[in-house]
Amino acid sequence: MPQSLDTNRRIVLAERPKGQPDENTLRLETTDVPTPGADEMLVRTVFLSLDPYMRGRMNDAKSYAEPVAIDGVMTAQVVGRVEQSNLQGFAVGDYVLNMSGWQDYAISDGVQVVNLGQSPDNPSWALGILGMPGYTAYAGLLKIGEPKPGETVVVAAAAGPVGATVGQVAKLKGCRVVGIAGGPEKCAHVVQNLGFDACLDHRSDDLAGQLREACPDGIDVYFENVGGKVLYAVLPLLNPFARVPVCGVMAWYNLPGLPEGPDMGPVIMGTLLRMKVRMQGFIIFDNFGPEVYQEFVRDMTGWLKDGSVTYKEHLVEGLENAPEAFNQLLAGGNFGKMVVKVG
Repeated sequence: MPQSLDTNRRIVLAERPKGQPDENTLRLETTDVPTPGADEMLVRTVFLSLDPYMRGRMNDAKSYAEPVAIDGVMTAQVVGRVEQSNLQGFAVGDYVLNMSGWQDYAISDGVQVVNLGQSPDNPSWALGILGMPGYTAYAGLLKIGEPKPGETVVVAAAAGPVGATVGQVAKLKGCRVVGIAGGPEKCAHVVQNLGFDACLDHRSDDLAGQLREACPDGIDVYFENVGGKVLYAVLPLLNPFARVPVCGVMAWYNLPGLPEGPDMGPVIMGTLLRMKVRMQGFIIFDNFGPEVYQEFVRDMTGWLKDGSVTYKEHLVEGLENAPEAFNQLLAGGNFGKMVVKVG
């Protein structure tokens, strides 16, 4: 069912998943298109961002943000266009960046909405390299990882939107960069197109051994996106005073409880203690002020313009395909930033 002028399709959380989301987790429903009131505007979704953090919002658990309510529209950042406006500063036809969620239309009062103008170049990039993922990579690496020329930086999920950006920025800062990604095609892209010094397939039976060979001088910065066996392979190689920005732990998002196997807590905590490692989790818009965001926009815009940084999107057509695409994302099946073209 394509986007229409008089029907609002929306995908809501039908039940909280136990493990991986399935066909009962999300529900596609239709409602009337809402009408904006005074000091409001109607926004039609054009591009919908799919991101790993959304899995945590499906759980009713303490976190940095409230969970999505049962029967509530799944949360997401979108790029949309203004269809009707009673709001100063927003005109019909403007592209906007906001949190409309998984639906065709939404009413907005303009709070925390960014006006991208009538004809922005690559509007979907506001959901990726020039948006939250790009900013996460930039600030997490430079403000927490603090890479220095000649150091070794290891990046998990290196072909994804955050990891790919982390590695390219680390190279610009004079570091040796080793990526970890899923499969030979992604690893080839990371080395040949993104300029990493090496990339290892996390599906390999000997990831730990390959990582030792790729990092003969140890690891100074590990940008953590996944957790799991990648983290366990990295731990023995961390140098004294290594820095570990923690952006995500995708390998564990679908676990219904604690992972099976040996308790790795003593190894993790012991390594942090002996190697004096600084490991810091961060939520991008909570940890850094507007001055860091301004630095990011300035630097990233320049790097994209001069070709120092390249960017890849994984485009999915149709809102109805968002649930399947989201599971594909959680399984590492995306190749670049996953965006749904809704309208």
